[in-house]
Amino acid sequence: MWYSLNRFLKRFFDVLLCSIALIVLFPLWFVIAVAIKHDSKGPILFSQERRTKNGRLFKMYKFRSMVVNAESMGAGLFNYRNDPRVTKVGCFLRNTSLDELPQLWNVVRGDLSLVGPRPCVSYELGDFETLNNKYKKRFEVRGGITGLAQIKGRNENSWNEKVTYDNIYIDEFKRQGIILDVKILLGTVVKVFKKQDIYEEKQNDDMSDMEAAKFAEEEIIRIAHIADEECTEKVE
Repeated sequence: MWYSLNRFLKRFFDVLLCSIALIVLFPLWFVIAVAIKHDSKGPILFSQERRTKNGRLFKMYKFRSMVVNAESMGAGLFNYRNDPRVTKVGCFLRNTSLDELPQLWNVVRGDLSLVGPRPCVSYELGDFETLNNKYKKRFEVRGGITGLAQIKGRNENSWNEKVTYDNIYIDEFKRQGIILDVKILLGTVVKVFKKQDIYEEKQNDDMSDMEAAKFAEEEIIRIAHIADEECTEKVE
């Protein structure tokens, strides 16, 4: 009953807070939209197919912060420091996390929660059906705009560390309930103001962005599909 109550409260506050934010922040949305259109050619919003609870695919929205078709250029899904694909306005949006604002609509629609495992790109972890138990567990709940992994290092962490934190969140929510979400939201505000861990870290600084991205992509998929008994990496 405790868990069911907290799930209800989580959804209730998700919809309430995001609905209010969508209305209150409308003037800011307008300013951002004008800035994006003035800065570079292309749409205001960027949509991408992601996975949420039970592996369901949905369209996640962001304010466009890169040039059009950036996903098929250079480092692909990865964003390293001084990425030439990021626009001038996009750099500001990413540094302040304002590019994430359209996801408030995803929360209202039921695709996301304010807090939960960050939804991966549809193909980022390889075949969903053959993921090992550790990686599949993070899909037991709705994805989130922010999560425990984001306040514990964000892009500084490896994918395996992020998944470990995601799974800790799932277990801890059953114990702490909505209070845990409040703690994570407050921690996220601190992270945003400090502008910490915005860019991904290369495995080897001698690699080019493309080489580092290819290596990271292959490693993520490999680890996500190794036998469950081999998933022994610990988070300090």
